Amino acid sequence: MSPARAAGLSTSFTELVGVEYPIVQTGMGWVSGPSLTSATSNAGGLGILASATMTFAELEAAIAKTKSLTTKPFGVNMRADATDAPERIDLLIREGVKVASFALAPKPELIAKLKDHGIVVIPSIGAAKHAVKVASWGADAVIVQGGEGGGHTGPVATTLLLPSVLDALSAKNIDMPVVAAGGFFDGRGLAAALAYGAQGVAMGTRFLLTSDSAVPDSVKQEYLQRGLNDTVVSVKVDGMPHRVLRTPLVEALESGSPVRALFAAARNANEFKQMTGMRWTTMLKDGRTMKKSGERTWQQVIMAGNTPMLLKAGLVEGDTRAGVLASGQVVGMIDDLPSCDELIQSIMHQAHERLKTLGSLG
Repeated sequence: MSPARAAGLSTSFTELVGVEYPIVQTGMGWVSGPSLTSATSNAGGLGILASATMTFAELEAAIAKTKSLTTKPFGVNMRADATDAPERIDLLIREGVKVASFALAPKPELIAKLKDHGIVVIPSIGAAKHAVKVASWGADAVIVQGGEGGGHTGPVATTLLLPSVLDALSAKNIDMPVVAAGGFFDGRGLAAALAYGAQGVAMGTRFLLTSDSAVPDSVKQEYLQRGLNDTVVSVKVDGMPHRVLRTPLVEALESGSPVRALFAAARNANEFKQMTGMRWTTMLKDGRTMKKSGERTWQQVIMAGNTPMLLKAGLVEGDTRAGVLASGQVVGMIDDLPSCDELIQSIMHQAHERLKTLGSLG
């Protein structure tokens, strides 16, 4: 007999976005499609579509597909510096998407437009000062990712970054839900995040490793075989700190010639252009915007076009030798592939038990 469904857990975050449990599935390029996003939302969490690797038409189709699979709230992760960001925002408004999340915070006018149409705005940040800034711009909540997290990440561990953000917001009398990310995979982590003062947790790698994830099974098995020391933060993938699994390609990038890596990046950027139908003028315009907003060098801008193709090779085509596999350190703690519903129920049952135990200590 299966255990009873876990009780809901109400926080200011769950109330803000209208979900049952304070658990977010992050927007992972090539991973967070309609299947995973809808499965997470149907399970009581907040699923987020990753749109940075989608053309506008693909995003339009993905939103429609997700809406056909769930009636629960879900979000879309977007690039605020994309040339067609205004058109994508109009699409979210037309389709009634509940949440817009961003890796780079959108400007105040875009935040205001989204909020005027009832869309919750949640940027991801990696420093306390950035949380204060986006709050002053009108953001509704923030996702705080510590250095343990996969993909683009910072140097500070969640256990220090999270309280620093909470303290900074408190010092400014800013009452805004904070969602913790980086190193979370079970109910103990959720209970710990709540104890710090967060209003929920966000997870990427843990949701990638579910039966609802479209990542090839052979690639999932590659992840499941890895330990806590099997990731590396590399700047050779796209010029920015990027936590990935150690693979032959990553090891080669780490030890290889910067010139050869740059030429390879430019070649992959061209393939990405052809795949998405983008024009070089559009890519260069995006590059100038990235350079201006993120203070990247032109070499880093060119390398940024490398990332989608390397991730696609690994996460979509299943080529673990020629592709890049973004991963949090938490990969070393995961050894199963539950459904999103099974995962969330397990997390919530364990979290309620931990919170009960902690309550008895007082």
